[in-house]
Amino acid sequence: MPLSSQIIVIGAGPGGYVAAFRAADLGLQVTLVDKRPHPGGVCLYEGCIPSKALLHAARVLRELETSRNLFTGQELPQLDFNNVRAHKEKTVERLTSGLSALAKQRKINYIQGEARLLGPNTVAIRRTDGAVENITGDKIILATGSRPATIPGLPASPRVWDSSGALALSRLPASLLVIGGGYIGLELGTAFAALGSQVSVVEALPRLLSGADPDLADILQRRLKRQFKSVLTGTRVIQAEETAEGVRVTLKDDKGKESSGTYDQLLVSVGRKPNTEGLGLEHTKIQLTEKGFIKVNGSRQTDEPNIYAIGDLTGDPMLAHKASLEGKVAAEAVAGENAQYSPAVIPAVVFTDPELAWCGLTETSARAQGFDVAVCAFPWSASGRAVSLGRTDGLTRIIAEKSSGKVLGVGIVGIGAGELIAEGALAVAKGLTAADIAGTVHAHPTLSETMAEAAESLSGQATHIFTARR
Repeated sequence: MPLSSQIIVIGAGPGGYVAAFRAADLGLQVTLVDKRPHPGGVCLYEGCIPSKALLHAARVLRELETSRNLFTGQELPQLDFNNVRAHKEKTVERLTSGLSALAKQRKINYIQGEARLLGPNTVAIRRTDGAVENITGDKIILATGSRPATIPGLPASPRVWDSSGALALSRLPASLLVIGGGYIGLELGTAFAALGSQVSVVEALPRLLSGADPDLADILQRRLKRQFKSVLTGTRVIQAEETAEGVRVTLKDDKGKESSGTYDQLLVSVGRKPNTEGLGLEHTKIQLTEKGFIKVNGSRQTDEPNIYAIGDLTGDPMLAHKASLEGKVAAEAVAGENAQYSPAVIPAVVFTDPELAWCGLTETSARAQGFDVAVCAFPWSASGRAVSLGRTDGLTRIIAEKSSGKVLGVGIVGIGAGELIAEGALAVAKGLTAADIAGTVHAHPTLSETMAEAAESLSGQATHIFTARR
């Protein structure tokens, strides 16, 4: 006789465990299945959190370097890479153990194993000891996430990392080639460069972070060119072979010029693919999109009425906080509530140095949608807080509708941009105007003042920059 549960959640990442927790809070009996010993998923074990622990160490080192003039002597503390790894592992252990405790408090049945659908209500679970058992559920929520995409033709070698391999922190390479100029590659490249690796980046598109506001991405790219050994855009890897010295890579730019170099390590960061293979979708009515994502409706319900899907399985943006929101929606929907996934805005953050964050519409997308826009920006060179920190390489930018002043989008580049973007997301989500932001008292001296002054500049009245009246 198979076990049974009202709700079965497959995958315990930031979408799955949030869905399980919300369903339990709504009074449902929940079984949560994942191959790892604790909830957390790739994000907590091999992605978001480990990368931020690594970036923290890198930021401390870079701040010491840039603040050298404040101290006597020339010697900087020496990095202990083993201690960096230990800090990362301690962070992961603390957070995953905390999630396990929360699952127990909610009386969630957590099963460590791999799950496969046998039908619309039945799941086969292979436990870590090899034993297989079936479990039935009234509803099933799929939250198996994604995995790094690969590039054909690269050698199968320990010298070729994906993001998970890089975050294992097995060693600090002398030279590192990052293939892909998206946020994951740039974050890891920033960290390894600060820790002492010579980092190069190659990106096939004309610029880094092609989905971000070009005015903000260009500021980041200029700084990265100083941090990295080289930044090559409009360039592809056409050949790679392992040698005794490392991996010899041949590159070709968009003008047809070829070049080559040997690197101690390669990091492949060219996107992610949804984990739908081996999930047993063929035993259901679930349909996939052309890009391989699971089709869902507004409540995250698939074409199989008893099964819901969330997170990276359902498409872009592949962000943890988007998955968490979908998890809450799906849990509320299976509990019988009229829940719909309709966020007004989803912020995005690139945790490089400086950070880059944005939400809502960019200037380009706003104009493409027919808005008559006004762009108000405030350079951090005029921020007292930024000057005191020695980090004036920032810009806060607000995209507003010209006639009403309604905030359509916000972009920020600078240290702590990921923390600052929340105010912009709130403004876009709630339909606030630039005048609403400007009229809110911001503490002094803080970087958040750059939001207020950017908003003030819409009317040409920013206190710390002068705009001539027309």
